Amino acid sequence: MTLIRNIVRAALLSTALLGTAVGGALAQETVVWWDFLSGGDGVRMKTLLDKFAEENPDIKIEATTLEWGTPFYTKLQTSAAIGEGPDISTYHLSRIPLGVSTGTLSEISPDEIAAAGLSASDYEDANFKAAQIDGKQYAIPFDIHSIVLYYNKDALNAAGLIGADGLPTGLDGADNFKAALEKLKANGAQYGVSIHSAAGDSQWRIFYSLLNQQDGKFLDDNGDFLSGDNLDKAVKAAATVADWVSSGLAPAATEYAASIALFTGGAAPLHINGVWEVPTMADLAQKGELGFEWGAIQLPTLFDHPATWADSHSFVIPNRVGNEVSAEKRATVLKIIAWMNKNSTFWATAGHIPAYKPARDTDEFRNMQPNAVYSKLAETAVFDPVSTLAGVASPVYDAAGNYLMPAINGEIDPQTAMEEMRDDLNGQR
Repeated sequence: MTLIRNIVRAALLSTALLGTAVGGALAQETVVWWDFLSGGDGVRMKTLLDKFAEENPDIKIEATTLEWGTPFYTKLQTSAAIGEGPDISTYHLSRIPLGVSTGTLSEISPDEIAAAGLSASDYEDANFKAAQIDGKQYAIPFDIHSIVLYYNKDALNAAGLIGADGLPTGLDGADNFKAALEKLKANGAQYGVSIHSAAGDSQWRIFYSLLNQQDGKFLDDNGDFLSGDNLDKAVKAAATVADWVSSGLAPAATEYAASIALFTGGAAPLHINGVWEVPTMADLAQKGELGFEWGAIQLPTLFDHPATWADSHSFVIPNRVGNEVSAEKRATVLKIIAWMNKNSTFWATAGHIPAYKPARDTDEFRNMQPNAVYSKLAETAVFDPVSTLAGVASPVYDAAGNYLMPAINGEIDPQTAMEEMRDDLNGQR
């Protein structure tokens, strides 16, 4: 009888353990994810999602990629308003003000952030605060993406513009930069620098950098655009780039792909563009199709101090009205966000700078070129004005296309352009 009892007990125990194992395998928590990441960014994010799934079999991420820009933000806003949509989403920090004003985003509390093993001290102060409205946190930054100066080392070396450290030299100061462009053109280049001068967004990034290098405020504390002497600083920033074009040192009305081709084809030894083109340059160089040694550095300081326009891909928790993300699901979402940040050194292979400072403080990142060279810009990065009118696909970007771009291309004088830009935006407040 004792033997029979032991056999039965063992059988019951085995069944219980089997049930637990089966139950554990089936007890996956599903998290719905939306992003706007395509191209190389999309490929890299897919790699990270696969790695997360491998390391966290208890969490299933159902990921969907939607169309970038206004369509994405409109769909997220609409879905949140009717209690639908994702548990987690990517979001540009520059669009946080609009997302909060429309009730699309849920606040992320300090306790939630701490419980996920993250801290404000893990990020640059300006970067972390760009995710806040009235001191409340609505996003966690994932990267810093900015404009940089791409350079043809062979051409710069021939012009005496490469220093003993192997990096460009003599480019700081507006007059010095223009002199360098003239020297490069005198050495046989078609242009000194190529820029995307046929779209407002690209020109905004250069303009906003140069405005902030003068301590100019595009939007003041009273909510006024280009008030007081900020208008003069804006005119100076716009006139500086317009002078490159009018002097034949930069091309006029050049489309995006053409501006890149001028650099990669050797016609312009310098090129101002986003870090997102680093993989393009690296790929061409690896294939032997570039024809010269290249690199990228932080945008030179043309005025008073370093400052470079930047934005961030970040993560948010949508505020689904009537169907809010539960506390348990929020904890899982924060776990995902923390994991992504702690593994964001890989994300930097897209050219971005990890927002999470410990991800930059690794041998892997320090050996990542040219990212490690321009990564210091994270400390002086300037983010878009905190306004519902600013950010990606915004009225500010539209105004840059309507006024700043024509000024750069010599179709309107910078003074008139900045006054009209100011009046237009103040009229939309």
